[in-house]
Amino acid sequence: MRKAAAFKATEYLRDGYVVGLGTGRTAAYAIERMAAMARDGLKFICIPTSEASASKARSLGLELSTLDEHPEIDVTIDGADEFDAHLNLIKGKGGALVREKIVASATREEIIVVDEEKSVRMLGEKEAVPVELLRFGFRVTLRKLEALGCNPKLRSNDNALYFSDNGNLIADCRFGPLSNPHKLHEELNNIPGVVDNGIFVGLAKRIIVGSRNGVHVIEKLT
Repeated sequence: MRKAAAFKATEYLRDGYVVGLGTGRTAAYAIERMAAMARDGLKFICIPTSEASASKARSLGLELSTLDEHPEIDVTIDGADEFDAHLNLIKGKGGALVREKIVASATREEIIVVDEEKSVRMLGEKEAVPVELLRFGFRVTLRKLEALGCNPKLRSNDNALYFSDNGNLIADCRFGPLSNPHKLHEELNNIPGVVDNGIFVGLAKRIIVGSRNGVHVIEKLT
């Protein structure tokens, strides 16, 4: 389902586009498809959101660049952990939430690729909100996160603390269903020591959903 949706997303790409490369398994399918399109003669300039995506794209022969060189992106193809009817998202299971949000903010058309199980009535129904935080004073930051009504858990990998590509910690904060994701987004980012969080509000322009009945596209109403 994800692969079919990712391939559908690449149909919105055009020759010469600057393309943001998301992070995770779904985004990897899009990168593979883009490499096939490039072999057929299309040219893309790719802005990766993680070292993992950069490595995969490079291994497939895609041209990589940076936001410093190309501050305006035509299309970004990325995944999400949850999405609601307003095209708000929770992202960050792959650990690249800060770079993903920076790239999304510089993108003309953010396309999110998911399977049908990612759909929720309210964000937070299934997933925790990832929060990236500085190592300096992180215990103080965790207490402030807890004061917002969650039980923050520092992410680990093989029994060791997980660090993002930016060298920061990630705390997974389970709040339950979010009645006002925009408000929580602002409250989280107002905590000193928080770099950013995995709530994406108003950034996605199109969500492509892979389901057992095929692929369908949800577009943001203007």
